[in-house]
Amino acid sequence: MDAVYLGSTGLRVSEFALGTWRFGREDATGAVEIDKQRAFELLDVYADHGGRFIDAADMYGDGRAERWIGEWFADRAWDRESFVVASKVYWPTRDDPNGRGLGRKHLRRSLDGILGRLGTDRLDVLYAHRWDDDTPAEEFLRTLDGFVDDGRVHYLGTSTFEPNAWKVARANELADRRGYEPFTVAQPRYNLVDREIAGNYREMCDHYGIGVCPWSPLAGGFLSGKYGRERPVPEGSRAARSDDFADRYFTERNFGVLDVLQDVAAEVETPPAAVALAWLRERGTVPVVGARTPAQLEANLRATEVALTDSQRRRLTEAH
Repeated sequence: MDAVYLGSTGLRVSEFALGTWRFGREDATGAVEIDKQRAFELLDVYADHGGRFIDAADMYGDGRAERWIGEWFADRAWDRESFVVASKVYWPTRDDPNGRGLGRKHLRRSLDGILGRLGTDRLDVLYAHRWDDDTPAEEFLRTLDGFVDDGRVHYLGTSTFEPNAWKVARANELADRRGYEPFTVAQPRYNLVDREIAGNYREMCDHYGIGVCPWSPLAGGFLSGKYGRERPVPEGSRAARSDDFADRYFTERNFGVLDVLQDVAAEVETPPAAVALAWLRERGTVPVVGARTPAQLEANLRATEVALTDSQRRRLTEAH
C-alpha cells in the first residue's frame, strides 16, 4: 500500500485508513458486531497489506475500539512508530454535565482516556467529532493547540463538519491570528452517491491545505455490490435492519450510479467496492475503509490494485 501526504502537512499516511467504528459496538439486540478476536484479525489483514493508518474514536464501542487497538499493538511485533493512529472527541463517554462537547474540561479528560486506552503517550491525529456551538472557538482552539504544544497530539482535524464549512474557515483564520495549531485534516461523508462536499466544503479544504479522509466511502455498503433494483435485500444487511438506510439510498438516482459502478467493475474484473474506493482515492482523498470480516477487507483493499482509465473515471464522476 502506498503512502501519501495528508493534506499540506508533512505527515505521510497509507492511501486507505482502517476504520474501527464497529469494534466492540453493540447492535439493537445487544450483540457485539465485531468482537476482540475479529478486531485483531482485521487489524492483522490491514497491516499485512501495508496499511499503517488506523482511525478510531473515544466513543467507538464505549472505548473498546481504542483499548483493543492498544492491546493489538502490545500483542503483535509491529513498530507502533510506523503507524499513524487517529481518534476523536466530542460525544459523551460518561454521565456528566461536562461529559460531552469541546469544552476544555471534557477535551482534557477525553484525551487522557484515549491515550490510556491506546497505551501510548501521544496521538497522531485528534479530530473534533462535531462542531460545538456551545463552546467558544477560542476556548477549544487554545486547548487543542496546547495538546500539540505539549507533544501529546501531532495534528488536529474535524469530523462530520460538512454543514459548517464557514465555521472551519473561521476557526482556521482565528488560529492563524492567535498562532494556534490549525485544523489540517477533515473527515466528511463522501462517496459516489454522497457528494455534498464536492462544492464549497472541498474548496475550503483545498484553500487551507486540509487533507480529506472520507468516512462511509461505500455509502454504508450500498456501493459494495450486494444491492440492486430487482435483487432481494440480503438478510442481516443494513438495509434489512434499517428503513432509514433504504430511504436514503434506494433511489432511482443512486441505482443509476450503481449501474455505472457495476459496469466499470466488470470491465476491470474487480469488486464494485474496490472500484468505488479507487475512484475516491483518485480524487485526492484518503478513504476510511471498514469491514465486518477479513474477506470483506481483503476485497476492499483490492482498490490498491485498481487503475481507472480516463473514460472509466469520467463515467463514474458524471454518474449522479
